[in-house]
Amino acid sequence: MRTLWKGAISFGLVNIPIKMYTATERKEIHFNQLHATCKTPIQYRKYCPVCQKEVGADELVRGYEYEKGRYVILRDEDFELLPGENTKTIDILDFVDLSEIDPIYFDRSYYLAPNPGGEKAYNLLKQAMQETGKIAIAQVMIRSKTVLACLRPWEKLLVMATMFFPDEIRAPELLAAEVKEVKLHPNEISMANSLIGNLSTAFNPEKYNNEYRSKLMEVIQAKIAGEEVAVPTAPETAKVVDLMEALRASLEATEAQKKPAKKRKKTQTG
Repeated sequence: MRTLWKGAISFGLVNIPIKMYTATERKEIHFNQLHATCKTPIQYRKYCPVCQKEVGADELVRGYEYEKGRYVILRDEDFELLPGENTKTIDILDFVDLSEIDPIYFDRSYYLAPNPGGEKAYNLLKQAMQETGKIAIAQVMIRSKTVLACLRPWEKLLVMATMFFPDEIRAPELLAAEVKEVKLHPNEISMANSLIGNLSTAFNPEKYNNEYRSKLMEVIQAKIAGEEVAVPTAPETAKVVDLMEALRASLEATEAQKKPAKKRKKTQTG
C-alpha cells in the first residue's frame, strides 16, 4: 500500500509520527471515450481560446473569480504566507462521542500507521480512546487545504475520517417546502414499525454487493469473448396505490422470509 502522507499526530505535548494510507477505493468500471469512426481514444487538451494554442503546465496559474470574468491571481508564494500551510501535524482539538456526529459530516477514510519510534505513543492513544469510548476531532493540512477530521480506533489501527465543516453542509431548511406535514393513521405507523422490525438485523457488510457492476462486467466479458449478450427478463411488479395495502403486503412478504430461518434454528437446537 502506497504512503499518501507523512506527518505526526499532536496529542497535547505528545507528538506521534505517523504515515497515512487511503483506506477505501471505488470499484467502478471506467470507460474511455473513443471516436466512433476509428475507435481512437479522444484527447483532452488545455487550450487557450484567446491565444489559440495549447498551454503547458508551466504556463498555468491559479485564479479566483471575484466578479464575472475578473480574476485575482494567486501564486505559490501567496499560499506560503497562510497559517499552517507547511505544517505536517494532525492537531487533536477535542474528544467526543462518535454517536454525537451525524454521518452527513463524514467524507473519506484513511489508515494511520506509526512511523518507527512512534509505536508506544500510537498504541497509548489508541488504547486510551478504546477505554474511554471517545474519538478525537482534529484539523490537518492536506494538499494546501485545511481539513476537519476525526480519529478513532478500528481493528488494530487508528483510522482518520475527513469531515465537512459546518458551513459546507447545505441547510436542510432550503427544502422545507418540499416536505409537507401529513396526518398519519396509527395503524400505518404501527405497520411501518413492524416492517422495520422484520427487516432489522445485525450489520454484516459482506452480504451487500454491487449487482449492477457484476452484471456490467459479465456483459463486457461476453463482448470480449464474442458471445451474444443475454438480456434478462425484467420481473413484473404489481402497482400498489394504497399505502396500507403496500404495508400489509410488505409485512406478509417479510414475515414469510423470517419463518424458515426460525424453523432452521429450532431444528439445529433440537
